[in-house]
Amino acid sequence: MAQAKTADPAAAEAGQDGAGGADGSGGHGTGPDAARGPRAVLRRTVRAASRPRTWRRGPVLTALALLLGLVLLLHPWITDAGGLGSLVETFLPWFGLLVPVLLLLALRRRSPSAVLALLLPVTAWLGQFGPLLTDRSQAGGDLTVVQHNVGEANPDPAGTARELAGSGADVLALVELAAKARGTYEKELAEAYPYHSVQGTVGLWSRLPLSDTRAVDIAMDAGQLGAAKPAAEKLAYNRALRTTVATDQGPLTVYVAHLGSVRLMPRGGFWTDSRDRNAQALAEALAAERSERLVLLGDLNGTVDDRALEGVTTGLTSAQEEAGDGFGFTWPAAFPVARIDQVLVKGVRPVDSWVLPATGSDHLPVAARLTW
Repeated sequence: MAQAKTADPAAAEAGQDGAGGADGSGGHGTGPDAARGPRAVLRRTVRAASRPRTWRRGPVLTALALLLGLVLLLHPWITDAGGLGSLVETFLPWFGLLVPVLLLLALRRRSPSAVLALLLPVTAWLGQFGPLLTDRSQAGGDLTVVQHNVGEANPDPAGTARELAGSGADVLALVELAAKARGTYEKELAEAYPYHSVQGTVGLWSRLPLSDTRAVDIAMDAGQLGAAKPAAEKLAYNRALRTTVATDQGPLTVYVAHLGSVRLMPRGGFWTDSRDRNAQALAEALAAERSERLVLLGDLNGTVDDRALEGVTTGLTSAQEEAGDGFGFTWPAAFPVARIDQVLVKGVRPVDSWVLPATGSDHLPVAARLTW
């Protein structure tokens, strides 16, 4: 009769699940419907989580989740060899898209360790970018500023100028002004903006009087050969200016800048040499500025998270981060993935920040309302 004592292990486990259950059923009602009930599911989940082998599932996914969290937390310590650090920081918000991907893979693999590890990148991402998901704008404002990289290859400068004139800006900064299009912008903006100055490839148009306007040297040329060039020759491709706007609340110093381009090169990596050189020169000019109220408008070819712009952004507040709604991406215009066009302020307070509709440029215009 020894055969009568043998039992199917699977059946025995099923019997243990039903017998003496917490519902006091004494093992009754353990058919297919009961096996799928919430209590049965909870019991199976608890038993699975208590098994060591369950936590060993998905080690690669767990490692990837932890690595993602460390990148978000420790990105300032990533090497900038080949521009790697700047590249990571330029697109840092997009790293959050990896979280749902890893979560789906972890659930499919039934890896509780990977799911738990995802708490690190989620916490890190929300800590850095969570506030940007809310609308931080307020009513009011004393001055509206607009900045736009109008694009050297813009096929419709006249249309772009008319759209910007209709934006309601009191102060309008344009960068990447092509010499052939300068006259078009001056003609189309003349009625709305009686005051303006163009210094090389950057310009400022204003409804309010301007004074003390001058070009700012941001080291467009490197080395002795560049330093030996005549000032008039350098002015033709100058990319920064400083001026003072006479507002009802007093003088406001305004800088307009267009830092060098960056390139993602197969062999050279993320090439940022000219941008970084320009940023350092601009940072020195800003550090020497004695004005208590200052606005920097420009295409900085980098986000405010980019370490290369730390000297520029130190002491300045991003209008988008302070008073915007969302990330305010500006480039490329067809599908913006980064905010490289900036409104940065000191001594005044942004109450609203937004991105304007596309023009003929490959950048989107940005606007902000400021108050004293």
